[in-house]
Amino acid sequence: MTRPVNPAVPPPADLPVDPPVNPAVTPSVAPLVAFAMQPPLLPELFPLDLRRRLSLVGRVRERVIDVFDGPLDAEILITGWGCPRIDADVLATAPRLRAVVHAAGSVKGHLTAAVFDRGIAVSSAAQANAVPVAEFTLAMLVLAAKQAFARARAYSAGGWSGDALPGVATPGERGGLRGATVGVIGASRVGRLVIGGLRSHGARVLLSDPYVPAEEAARLGARAVPLDELCRSAELVTVHAPELPETRGLLDGRRLALLRDGAVVVNTARGALIDTDALVRQCSGGRISAVLDVTDPEPLPPGHPLLGLPNVLVTPHISGARGRELRRLGEFAVGEVERLARGRPLRGAIRVADLNRIA
Repeated sequence: MTRPVNPAVPPPADLPVDPPVNPAVTPSVAPLVAFAMQPPLLPELFPLDLRRRLSLVGRVRERVIDVFDGPLDAEILITGWGCPRIDADVLATAPRLRAVVHAAGSVKGHLTAAVFDRGIAVSSAAQANAVPVAEFTLAMLVLAAKQAFARARAYSAGGWSGDALPGVATPGERGGLRGATVGVIGASRVGRLVIGGLRSHGARVLLSDPYVPAEEAARLGARAVPLDELCRSAELVTVHAPELPETRGLLDGRRLALLRDGAVVVNTARGALIDTDALVRQCSGGRISAVLDVTDPEPLPPGHPLLGLPNVLVTPHISGARGRELRRLGEFAVGEVERLARGRPLRGAIRVADLNRIA
């Protein structure tokens, strides 16, 4: 995914070319580090103090790469949103490249199998990016449990908090997360953080994930159930599975029809995991509600039914790291470069076998 950046923010000009390295790390072993991303992102992800940290363990190239148009002599490439795709042709110009550290979430959009075939180490800051997504999700679940979005619209039209919402189903137990049954689809990095947050709110958590056995789910604080049972039982359903061929349309018309009257679906994962047309049909009648930070297509065209329904909130893919949150991704990436320079294992290592079941 390409993240839009503020065009008014110029590329940084305060980083010297090949700054001096830590005297304890001689130039002969200090790795050459380069950045590949949208240039205006660099000061957001890597403020000057973080770039100085990098200079203590490596020689940092000043120029941010946004097009691979020549030889690449870097040993470690730090990538971000907008990084050009790294394929066999690019690798042919980068004989010294030994690691790619992604200061964002998914690596699937910019790395090909050729990177793994050559034995290049790959790391992602997905765990760091999972934190703001989980925080956003929990906030939406708290508000959705109180029907805050539909009630706010009703209020603006002359309604009041104690009034029933015309055309929107409201089970009698609605009133907050404590004691509510929440279904989590996918024990991803975000999903696991959300489960922990739900438990702290006193919710009962159901988990559907084919890779997580019942014992592991219990350790996380959830009860493992098949997806159909989760849909039948949960008052709120939150989606955290990766987009794979087998997960596209995971919540289709049949499964959405299994949801209880008044159920709320929250999606901060990928829009394609929910059948959009089926969701429109279910929400249009007011039987269920939805909070969508991702949609299929994305963005939705003007006038799309989901944008006008009183029981649906659509936000423009804002749950991931933004603004001050971006520094967390930079800190994670710098830590990974420090581990590489010192021969330590990567915290965010991605293996080729992981690609079939991660976002």
